[in-house]
Amino acid sequence: MIDESRDFIPVNFGIMTISDTRTTADDKSGDTLCARVEAAGHVIQNRTIVKDDKAAITRQLKKWIDDDTIQVIVSTGGTGITGRDITPECFEALYTKAIPGFGELFRMLSYDLIGTSTIQSRATGGIANTTLMFALPGSTGAVKDGWDKILATQLDNRFRPCNFVELMPRFGEV
Repeated sequence: MIDESRDFIPVNFGIMTISDTRTTADDKSGDTLCARVEAAGHVIQNRTIVKDDKAAITRQLKKWIDDDTIQVIVSTGGTGITGRDITPECFEALYTKAIPGFGELFRMLSYDLIGTSTIQSRATGGIANTTLMFALPGSTGAVKDGWDKILATQLDNRFRPCNFVELMPRFGEV
């Protein structure tokens, strides 16, 4: 539930499409994600397309994790089970804390729409230092589901009873 008595706090994003075939001209899932992030009132600090290459993905993720202006990284693509799908491995290697409930909830919600095919998704979420990270599948439907049904509320500080935004100042605690 959104508590309208609270002021909205925009969050800064890095948006990454992971694909060997997408370009800025045909990145529909990236466009869908960006449109939803901006419509929610957040700020896209950086957007890029990275090939399905472990070194390239990891390099970009580390760059954004080290960038204090990026609070949340969301990617689309590379979460399947084929040989080139390496996004979860790249993300999970950088987590300081995993958020297993993200992938579990994504697959639960997805089951109602695509049935047992959801088992092929390896959507994942976690925190690297103080940066939230979420890897969504590459279809526009999966991006819509991940954003609309999970991330939109968890990245809105007005969402009650709790949300990620109100926890962000505490991510660096030891």
